[in-house]
Amino acid sequence: MTQSNLPAPEAAAPETKDLVGLSREDLALAFEAVGVPERAMRMRVNQVWHWIYHRGERDFEAMTTLAKDLRKTLAENFHIGRPHVIDSQSSIDGTRKWLIRFSDGQEVETVYIPEEERGTLCVSSQVGCTLTCKFCHTGTQKLVRNLTSGEIMAQVLLARDELGEWPSPTDGRLLSNIVMMGMGEPLYNFDNVAKAVNIMMDPEGISLSRRRITLSTAGVVPMIERAGTEIGTNLAISLHAVRDEVRDVIVPINKKYKISELLAACQAYPGLSNARRITFEYVMLKGVNDSLADARELVRLISGIPAKVNLIPFNPWPGAPYECSDWEQIEAFADIVYRAGYASPVRTPRGRDIMAACGQLKSESQKQRAAERMAELRSKDMQFQPS
Repeated sequence: MTQSNLPAPEAAAPETKDLVGLSREDLALAFEAVGVPERAMRMRVNQVWHWIYHRGERDFEAMTTLAKDLRKTLAENFHIGRPHVIDSQSSIDGTRKWLIRFSDGQEVETVYIPEEERGTLCVSSQVGCTLTCKFCHTGTQKLVRNLTSGEIMAQVLLARDELGEWPSPTDGRLLSNIVMMGMGEPLYNFDNVAKAVNIMMDPEGISLSRRRITLSTAGVVPMIERAGTEIGTNLAISLHAVRDEVRDVIVPINKKYKISELLAACQAYPGLSNARRITFEYVMLKGVNDSLADARELVRLISGIPAKVNLIPFNPWPGAPYECSDWEQIEAFADIVYRAGYASPVRTPRGRDIMAACGQLKSESQKQRAAERMAELRSKDMQFQPS
């Protein structure tokens, strides 16, 4: 395992506007406000977009397709931001995790998982989470706020920086897939997530196809159809149980949207086909949701939905209320699902040596800062003690 603290990015002047995460329409409005002529607007937006999202450039002076006076104007009014990386860890299996801090001091984590045929970036959409799923460490952290489209995009740009993947390659990408599966519930931050994902898919920039991006939800039923219509990426459902009385406990959003409602929304997901299947995520919790009867009920529930099932061995964290299912039980469960005609891969645990399960690095950071604050208070208190 390697671990390093990366230097903070250069601070931008506080009065300048960050261009990362702005749509093309937003860029046009911003440029209009600083005097870019209407007749040249489309060309200028396309040029700057290319530099930011295809080349990964942060210095306006290096944007040589722009006139010098325009570069000066842009530099005086805008910046192209990156978050501050306060911790970077690399696992022995190649998984990388960054703890990043935004301008208001809030932190999220971003995880990159290299595999033989692809490299996946797990992107956060919120600081903390409101869902309180019992098996998820992030669920122990209260929701602080939604991330902006710029803060979502910044995670992608940071990973590309760290992987040295500029300009955007046409094939053989190290970062080939994105999952909105980090901290937070993406469908509770729909507008910012949709804006960022559409930037990721823009063919003149990062240019990832819809099939390379997956939006994962715990089941915000009213938003699922809208996600399919307006974003159209792959859909993953954090199912994790086949009976309402169990799912009510481990995925509390189920109290609002029952399994039957969730699966009906999946059945109606726009564009669903055998070539575009829904992924059902299922974490294996010993004695909770891993019986062979549960496996048979899972098959019954998803019958008729083009789908695959990802079985996830539970990755314990300190104080976790559950244990991982025995390996023999996981295999028997997977066999039932597979024999029913559904792909049922068992996800290989990644980055265990760096606690790469969602939310763990941020939790450790919070504990460290709390301890530092207590030490500081004790030090001040001692200064005022009578001699």
